[in-house]
Amino acid sequence: MRARLLPPWLAGGQVASGSAPAWHRLAALALALLPLLLVLGCSTQQFPQSALDPHSDAAALQQSLLMKLVFWVVVIFVVVETALIVTVIRFRARPGAPDPKPVHGHTGLEIAWTIAPALILAAVAIPTVATIFKTQAPASPRALQVRVIGHQWWWEFQYPHEGFVTANELHVPLRRMVSLTLESADVIHSFWVPAIGGKRDVVPSRINHLWFTPDSAGVFSGECAEFCGVSHANMRLRLVVESPADYARWVRGQSAAPFEPDSASQAGRGKQVFLTAGCAGCHTVRGVSPGQIGPDLTHLASRGTIASALYDNTPENLSRWIENPPARKPGALMPVLGLPPAQIADVVAYLRTLR
Repeated sequence: MRARLLPPWLAGGQVASGSAPAWHRLAALALALLPLLLVLGCSTQQFPQSALDPHSDAAALQQSLLMKLVFWVVVIFVVVETALIVTVIRFRARPGAPDPKPVHGHTGLEIAWTIAPALILAAVAIPTVATIFKTQAPASPRALQVRVIGHQWWWEFQYPHEGFVTANELHVPLRRMVSLTLESADVIHSFWVPAIGGKRDVVPSRINHLWFTPDSAGVFSGECAEFCGVSHANMRLRLVVESPADYARWVRGQSAAPFEPDSASQAGRGKQVFLTAGCAGCHTVRGVSPGQIGPDLTHLASRGTIASALYDNTPENLSRWIENPPARKPGALMPVLGLPPAQIADVVAYLRTLR
């Protein structure tokens, strides 16, 4: 009965002449599909948020640890699967063969399968603990200090030594250590820019820390990685890594006073609408309005995006955003002010001067 329940190649029976065994056909099918599976893992276009493409020292340490763990996982898989296949083929039931004799206890085997997992766990634990100690060590006192505050649903970046505040776009110099202090203004968030390291929770009434030294210039995408409400998926950010000279130029621009438009110009009219229509109650423009609820707009026009990196910073997108923020970003706390198109155009003209 046992032999009839198994395929002929396992039960020791004969296969019809001229036909390949079932396991041969399965192996051929698996080999035929293998190239397709490998191709699915390839891409000519780099994904914007790949944790497998490190661009900082902290991310490189985590990537190195991942590769070590993958190595041991592959070794374990190959050894176990090889032993399983050999056992199934070698000790398969054969017609007329007697039942195998039961064996009770095998001291050598029991010692082996106790020592082997212990050695594997040690091989995994030692580099893991070493990486944890390295990545959790205090940042250098000479590191660039940035205070990060997570809001529903945008990021505030304060540069205490430089003396200014920006939002949603974090600028840092190339090859200089950056030390972030992470805080939340409301609920739990998680700061994640895959290119520079793993996620770090942003918890109310608690300060977390994250440091990294970027090794490549460029613009890297990030986001909140902890569900925080209806617009969690739209809580994005951009990390801009630039040369020390470009970063110093950006700092000088952010430290400067905002542009003062002529009162008779369209931008001047927009400034008056900004001050009287309620915008100034939520948004700070240094020396103009003291709002503390929404993002600091002192140099909004210098940013490449708006609405927490959700839209490109263009006049058209600014107009649509001011007209109806909740329609562009679900759950946005910015209210619909009901401004007529002419006043929206004036406000956009004013915001475009804030470089």
